[in-house]
Amino acid sequence: MKATVYYAPGDVRVETVPDPTIQYPTDAIVRITHACICGSDLWFYRGEEEWKPGWRTGHEWMGIVEEVGSEVQTVKKGDRVLAPFAFSDGSCEFCNKGLQTSCVRGDFWGATNDGGQAEAIRCPLADGTLVPIPQSVENDDALLTAILPLTDVMSTGHHAAVSAGVKLGSVVAVIGDGAVGLCGVLAAKRLGAERIIILGRHESRLEIARHFGATDEVKSRGDEAIAAVQEMTHGGVTSVLECVGNEAAMTTAIGIARPGGTIGYVGVPHGSGHNFNLSRLFQQNITLRGGVAPARAYIPELLVDTVAGKLDASPVLDLTVNLEGVPDGYRAMDNRETIKVMVRP
Repeated sequence: MKATVYYAPGDVRVETVPDPTIQYPTDAIVRITHACICGSDLWFYRGEEEWKPGWRTGHEWMGIVEEVGSEVQTVKKGDRVLAPFAFSDGSCEFCNKGLQTSCVRGDFWGATNDGGQAEAIRCPLADGTLVPIPQSVENDDALLTAILPLTDVMSTGHHAAVSAGVKLGSVVAVIGDGAVGLCGVLAAKRLGAERIIILGRHESRLEIARHFGATDEVKSRGDEAIAAVQEMTHGGVTSVLECVGNEAAMTTAIGIARPGGTIGYVGVPHGSGHNFNLSRLFQQNITLRGGVAPARAYIPELLVDTVAGKLDASPVLDLTVNLEGVPDGYRAMDNRETIKVMVRP
């Protein structure tokens, strides 16, 4: 089969690799119909994460089950399924707490595991990982595209909103106009936020943010952005969604949080180190919550709303490529020519 393989910064290639096979009775083999390139993939693509030549790429995917191991009970051949960006057994201490990303037997797609930017994949721990897609949407391409972001960015945006304590009537600020930030806007709107301020700089992305429910926008950065949000909210927002992951974004998040407010952070931390304003967090009783999103815990409820037509994050998928086009997709995202790439093997 064909799969995308990392070689060096800026160098990912689509190559012929061995077909996946059942290795354990809890495995499933899935033919991939939809996948994505994620903004977090750009960290290794740019050489800002240590990756080794030969590692597989892609952690967002959905497809059709081709084969299952003898112990798999929840899916069968022919089922259409989606997977969160991490696989998990569904039964350990942390899975039972809804923290599947800390599963004692789990891991993340790609690197030394099979990746989703491929024609097929071996899914370990299929019962704890795979979520069946209702048969009613089998042939609805638009709805399948709307479901795809649940594998990562929509679930992650939701995690940011939940971690930040967004509820009916909340005043919210979202830092970052990438796919996760835009999904954070959508998640905040879904949870009933009354006012949503998006901090971003790209007009095409801000247009999507407005479509998703943003009521205000701040295009400045740093101290200027902090001053703008403080002024327009008369003292800061109760819920901040930090969806970038660098020191500047966290500094802004702390600076715009209202006393007693909460920051939900889901941006993957990158940089030489983060120096937080702990004094302001302490003195103003600002709560910091978040981390890697347990997407498997959120997918069922988000899937219900998506299938019902109440939730649609598909506008963040603004470029589609086939599998051979994946390297070009990486370049387009790296050059900020597109928000998020959908891959249709």
